[in-house]
Amino acid sequence: MKVRDSGMPNEEMWSDFFDVRTMLDQMQISPLLDQVVDLGSGYGTFTIPVAQIIKGTVHAFDIEPKMIDLLQHKSVLLNIENIELNLCDFIADGSGLPDHSMNYVMLFNILHHTHPEQILGETFRILKQGGKAGIIHWRSDISTPRGPALTIRPTPEQCKKWAVASGFFISKELLLNPYHFGLIISK
Repeated sequence: MKVRDSGMPNEEMWSDFFDVRTMLDQMQISPLLDQVVDLGSGYGTFTIPVAQIIKGTVHAFDIEPKMIDLLQHKSVLLNIENIELNLCDFIADGSGLPDHSMNYVMLFNILHHTHPEQILGETFRILKQGGKAGIIHWRSDISTPRGPALTIRPTPEQCKKWAVASGFFISKELLLNPYHFGLIISK
């Protein structure tokens, strides 16, 4: 089940919207993590840097074969061997990962789905007790050069409400300049 308004701009334009290393640091991605999940990995904008930071596995999920193929190609070119690629509809079918097995789940620019609670429910299921999920999304309080329609962008308040309803508690709130906000939620 595709996330609504999920058309991706070309990769060069997409990459210009993020200071990836700074964002990952702010989102508490560290070498201490060993099992990380990227739900909606796309071009691998975050997947590849995370794989370079952690010693364990990054489980990358996307519904688009083109994106999985591109991420596979990049992994080979960069000699990255700790990315496990998963072509699947994780929203409709789940991730297939074991219960309580992951340290961190990346929910980056994905919660504008019509049923974000499904994504958060799967995230809660696969996270270990004490595990964290990072939410990054486009801000709706400013004009941005890209992102989903303003009418479907979740606000930080909406994301917090969904997270708490899914069993999480809010660990940290962030402003990720220039175009995003971030939340770290914990199980």
